[in-house]
Amino acid sequence: MGNVTSNVAAKFAFFPPTPATYGVSKDEETGKLTFTGVTPEKNMEVHQVTTKSGNKVVATFWKHPFARFTLLYSHGNAADLGQMVDLFIELRAHLRVNIMSYDYSGYGASTGKPSECNTYHDIEAVYNCLRSEYEIKQEEMILYGQSVGSGPTLYLASRLKRLRGVVLHSAILSGIRVLYPVKMTFWFDIYKNLDRIRHVTCPVLVIHGTKDEVVNMSHGKRLWELSKDKYDPLWVKGGGHCNLETYPEYIKHLRKFINAMEKLAINNPPTKQLDDQPRNTETKHNCCLSFKKR
Repeated sequence: MGNVTSNVAAKFAFFPPTPATYGVSKDEETGKLTFTGVTPEKNMEVHQVTTKSGNKVVATFWKHPFARFTLLYSHGNAADLGQMVDLFIELRAHLRVNIMSYDYSGYGASTGKPSECNTYHDIEAVYNCLRSEYEIKQEEMILYGQSVGSGPTLYLASRLKRLRGVVLHSAILSGIRVLYPVKMTFWFDIYKNLDRIRHVTCPVLVIHGTKDEVVNMSHGKRLWELSKDKYDPLWVKGGGHCNLETYPEYIKHLRKFINAMEKLAINNPPTKQLDDQPRNTETKHNCCLSFKKR
């Protein structure tokens, strides 16, 4: 059992780029945080939010003047925010959305150490920032999780009952299931998306490459099958684990999804304002496993 846990940690280690690909500093005149290489005309705001673990997590808000929704984006395990700048600029322009993304604890300029539990605390803190700083409601938000980022994405999505939508990009069923085709969920497994997807009530778009060499496409297919509100999936023919953004059908299908969510929002407006605090849909989650290089 301990050996299995060790193998999972080895396979799904967090690999933050070292050194970080960007820096954060405070402007002496304005007192605002600035992000290396991003000039003011890019219309991006930098935040440093404190998590339940006490870590300081860096988050970036890419504002669109006519945004339809806000994407809360959780990236993969081998990137930091500095490497995502070009993608976020493209997504903002093509989809007409705001984008809020963040670096996990121990990534980029975020403090602390990476762990499964810390990623949950990280996304909760960033979600609360969206509510308090920008007054963005659940109905105006789409959660986007790439690879390991599907873990914190589904953790939060399973607790928010009025989300507009969820996008799962090269997502995992769970950590152990990437290594072994097990039928049951073990207590020591990590990112138990197979269980959490059942509690997500909003539309779910699944995107996965047919030639994904890291996370087999069967993970994406099963997550789509278990979704309560399925949106047409995108199986990118020939796509791998880290290159789906380079295929033209990727942005085309994403735009189609955003358009559908916009139509849904117009036809089914919220009836009343409810508390936007996440609800607990599970008795506990495993916070004891850290991901470390071996």
